[in-house]
Amino acid sequence: MSTRRLVLALACLGIACSPSGQDPDGAPGLGLPASNEDVAHVFWSIFPDGENLPPGSGTAAEGRILFQLHCQACHGLGGAGKPADRLVGGQGSLGSEMPVKTIGSYWPYATTVFNYVRRAMPYTAPMSLSNDDYYALTAYLLQINEIISSDEIVNADTLPQVVMPNREGFVLSYPSRPARYDYRADP
Repeated sequence: MSTRRLVLALACLGIACSPSGQDPDGAPGLGLPASNEDVAHVFWSIFPDGENLPPGSGTAAEGRILFQLHCQACHGLGGAGKPADRLVGGQGSLGSEMPVKTIGSYWPYATTVFNYVRRAMPYTAPMSLSNDDYYALTAYLLQINEIISSDEIVNADTLPQVVMPNREGFVLSYPSRPARYDYRADP
């Protein structure tokens, strides 16, 4: 390395490590501290019992249309897969050498399906649909996996009551720990 490059690298390192802009505790001094109220406002994880599910509702018929518009290009006709993951089928395959992990064979809670789809889909524009649309898509995904009937309405009251085929297939690794962290509790 040339002397000029070495001096430039050391100068950059000195600027990056300089204490200017830091508070006395050594934090970088960026942003504002988040209050419990701020955290509660943006915390939208949905628990298996339905806590934090938003208002709204949908049916599988509505979800089928939304699936064709927003999901089929990646997940294939009826959720059969290609190029992205397969979403349907696989029941009874988890104990085999080639398990097929789908919504109908692997996922333990219907609320987890809603939570994941709402947070991450559509792939090109996550969280871009309405709550009603996400409920409808969840209803469609549950219906094509033969978990609910096509005429059932999915909402914050009915979704936690859906019993998934693999609900009992998950075991807490640390049963003595609380099942969830209460982000609203004061430290």
